[in-house]
Amino acid sequence: MILDPHIKELLLTAQSKALATYSEYGLNVVPVSVLRMIDEDIILVNYFMDKTLKNIQENPTVALVCWTGTTGFQIRAHVDYQTSGEHYELIKNWSRDQFPEREVKGILILKPDGVFNISLA
Repeated sequence: MILDPHIKELLLTAQSKALATYSEYGLNVVPVSVLRMIDEDIILVNYFMDKTLKNIQENPTVALVCWTGTTGFQIRAHVDYQTSGEHYELIKNWSRDQFPEREVKGILILKPDGVFNISLA
C-alpha cells in the first residue's frame, strides 16, 4: 500500500503514537517512541517489548495510531519481525548513534494494509 505524503509526514512528526497488538495473551497497547520509514514500510524498534513481541509472533496484525492535537490516523498493518538483515543493521547503527544507552533487540517492519482517519474534524 502506498501511503500519502501527508500521512507519512504525520507518522514521522506526530506528538503521540501507540501500537496495539492482540493474541491469546490478550490485548496490549504500548507507546511508540521511535519510528522510521523505509520506502512504504514503517519501522519500529524493539528496545523493551515483551507482550508486544509475544502477540505479534502469534498474530502479526497490528494497529498503529498517531496523532497531534485532534488530527490523527490509524494504520492497520501486518508485521515482519527481524533480528538480522539489511533493514535491521541500518536501524541498529542509526539507533546506536541516537540512543547509545538502548539495546536494539529487533525491529518491527509494518506493511500497511489500511489507513483510517481518526481526526475530530
